[in-house]
Amino acid sequence: MKLLLDTHTLLWWLQKFPSLSKRASRLISETDNQIFVSAATGWELAIKSNSGKLEIGNILEGFEDALAEEGMSVLPMSMEHALRAGRLPNHHKDPFDRMLVAQAQADNLSLISNDKIFERYGVRRVW
Repeated sequence: MKLLLDTHTLLWWLQKFPSLSKRASRLISETDNQIFVSAATGWELAIKSNSGKLEIGNILEGFEDALAEEGMSVLPMSMEHALRAGRLPNHHKDPFDRMLVAQAQADNLSLISNDKIFERYGVRRVW
């Protein structure tokens, strides 16, 4: 399976947070699955950490290396992704989530998230 992690999913995985569902944990840990982390997630974490809205410690130091150690690949944002995100219906205004929707649609990825709003966009959400 090709899976894209929502930001909270990634944080909960890295921090071993108990709110991560058993299914999500299993899917992330299965070596047959391809796990992607959007560049938008790094952008979101940096903005929210810098503004004081999110306390994540030093998680962004060596972030790409840490993702690689977890067997995760960074999914860059392309022009196709940007245009698709900008043209989505306004079910949700969060620019980071809109980018995840666009990437999941364009790259045929399932999104691991506990946020049901993604289903309104026809994205395959697993939790």
